[in-house]
Amino acid sequence: MQTKTNLKYSKMKTAIQIVLIAIAILLGYLIFNSVKRPIEFEKAKKERYEKVVERLKDIRKAELAYKDVHGEFTGSWDTLIDFVKTGELPLVKKIGMLTDSMVALGWTEETAIKKGAIIRDTIFISVQDTLYGKTFNAENLKVVPGTDPVAEFHLGATIITTGSGIQVPIFEAKVHNNTVLDGLDRQLVINLNDKARTNEKYPGLKVGSLTEANNNAGNWE
Repeated sequence: MQTKTNLKYSKMKTAIQIVLIAIAILLGYLIFNSVKRPIEFEKAKKERYEKVVERLKDIRKAELAYKDVHGEFTGSWDTLIDFVKTGELPLVKKIGMLTDSMVALGWTEETAIKKGAIIRDTIFISVQDTLYGKTFNAENLKVVPGTDPVAEFHLGATIITTGSGIQVPIFEAKVHNNTVLDGLDRQLVINLNDKARTNEKYPGLKVGSLTEANNNAGNWE
């Protein structure tokens, strides 16, 4: 009788040990996964953010060049892309400079130009070749890198009036985290968005602003 009792106790003890080992393994996995998940998320987020930021910088270059030529920004992708493809930028070609002897004669640069002593000639150069290079695909400006199906940045432009009554052209290009981080850990994306909203920040990446003149800054800068 004692032998059977001992055997039963031994089996129960073994079963308990197996359960405890299983629980320890499960806890270890959960702890490991809880650490691994955010690390992998941050790595993937960083890689995607870097590509999107580079594209936003390209958009900013195009918008600033457009404003130099037209005096305002554009909120139209068709207009901006066509400008990059076919637009031209003025470039002043300078030959000669105002010398001390010219200044002694009372000449200004304008006088020297009229007399032909120095030359200031305006030529026009391709927007695409100047800003991006001949192989650049302007159509990609509107595309959020790495998205499948392909997503586009939201683009807008307007003119605001400052408190001093000055009208200032502004633009904004942006993309939400839900688009940039699509396919990554959903809960961690939600947490990231909630943190941004709590801090009254845009939950994604953007350059410029449609509510204030922020010197065309990106929210990653």
